[in-house]
Amino acid sequence: ELFEKKNYELRIAGGAVRDLLSGMTPQDIDFATTATPAEMKEMFTSAGVRLINNKGEKHGTITARLHEQNFEITTLRIDVVTDGRHAEVEFTTDWEKDAERRDLTVNSMFLGLDGMLYDFFNGYEDLKNKKIRFVGKATERIQEDYLRILRYFRFYGRIAEKPGDQEPSTLQAIKENAKGLAGISGERIWVELKKILLGNHVNHLVRLMYELDIAQYIGLPLDGSLEEFDRVTKNIQNLCPKPMTVLTSLLKVKDDVTNLDLRLKISKEEKNLGLFLVKHRQELTKAVGPEPLRPYQDFIMDSREANTNSKICELLKYQGEEHLLREMQQWTVPSFPVSGHDLRKMGVSSGKEIGTALQQLRDEWKKSGYHMDKEELLSCLKKL
Repeated sequence: ELFEKKNYELRIAGGAVRDLLSGMTPQDIDFATTATPAEMKEMFTSAGVRLINNKGEKHGTITARLHEQNFEITTLRIDVVTDGRHAEVEFTTDWEKDAERRDLTVNSMFLGLDGMLYDFFNGYEDLKNKKIRFVGKATERIQEDYLRILRYFRFYGRIAEKPGDQEPSTLQAIKENAKGLAGISGERIWVELKKILLGNHVNHLVRLMYELDIAQYIGLPLDGSLEEFDRVTKNIQNLCPKPMTVLTSLLKVKDDVTNLDLRLKISKEEKNLGLFLVKHRQELTKAVGPEPLRPYQDFIMDSREANTNSKICELLKYQGEEHLLREMQQWTVPSFPVSGHDLRKMGVSSGKEIGTALQQLRDEWKKSGYHMDKEELLSCLKKL
C-alpha cells in the first residue's frame, strides 16, 4: 500500500518467484522496486516503519521490519563495474536491465503482487523443462562473479531431472573461467559447496568439477578418490548426512582435510569430523555375530570426548549401515554404576588402589556389554 500510494512499483524477485512457481513455500522473500533507497527510507520513516541497518544500502537494499518479520527491498540496478567478486551498481527503473544482471534464467523472474509474472529470459519455460541456463552469455555472467560457477552446479542439483543434461557451450565457458574461483573467498565457496553436496546428482556434479578443472581451486585434492565418492554417495542417499561426511569420501589422507580447511575455513567441528572419518572409516566396522554395534559402542565408552556419539553416527552413514544407525540413535550411553565412594565403603582406602580397582571393574563391565549392575560388579571385586 505504501509503495502504491507513492506510485513506486514493487515486485517479488528472484528465488522466491522460482520457488512459488515450483509449488514450494519460499524460505525468504526478496522484493525489487523502482524506488531508490533514499525514497524508501523517507517513505518508511514517515509511515513509522522500523528500518534495520545492515549495510545493504550502497547496493540498493533497504530492510524494513513489519509484523515481526524482516523484508529486504532492493532498488532495480545495473552493474557498472564488476571484478569477478564485487560489483559497483547504479540504480535504474528498467526491470529488464535488472533481470539481465542476474545469474540464471530461473532466478531472473519477477512476480507482481497482482500475480502477474515478468519473465524476460524464458525462466518459466526453463523451470518447467528443468533446465539450468545462465542469463544471456554464460562467459559474461561468470566473469561478473566467479562464484556463479558453483551456483550453476547447486541449482542444477536442485532442479534438473537427470545428470548430464548441460549445454556443451556452458560447460566450455565454465572450464575456461574455472581459474577465477581462486580469487573467491573460501567462506563463500563453502556455503555453495555444502548445498551441492546435499543436493541431487552430487556424484555427477563433483566428477564435472574434476573434468572442468574446478576442483583444485576450491580446496579439493587433485587426485580425489572418485570411486570411494561413488560408493559413499550411494550409501548415504536417504540418511541425511552432514556435508563434511559426503566430502570426506573424496579425501585420502589427513593432509587433505588440512588443505581443505586452509582453503575453505571450515568450522572446527567439520574439520574434526573429517579427521575422524579419515582415521576410522576402514578399521572401525561392525562386529560379526550377535552384537554388530559393539565396536562402535566400545569406542564411545572409551572416548573422553563429548560429541563422539554424533561422529559415530556420521561414520555409520558413511558406511551405509542404515539399520545400525537407527539402533545407535536409540541407544543411550550407560553410566558406570560404581564410584570411588562405593569402594571406600568396602574398605579400599588408598587412591592408587581405588584407581586400579575401578579400571578392573570397568573392564569387567565392558565385557558384560555394560549390563552388570552395581551389586554384580562389587561382588566381582571381592573375587578379584
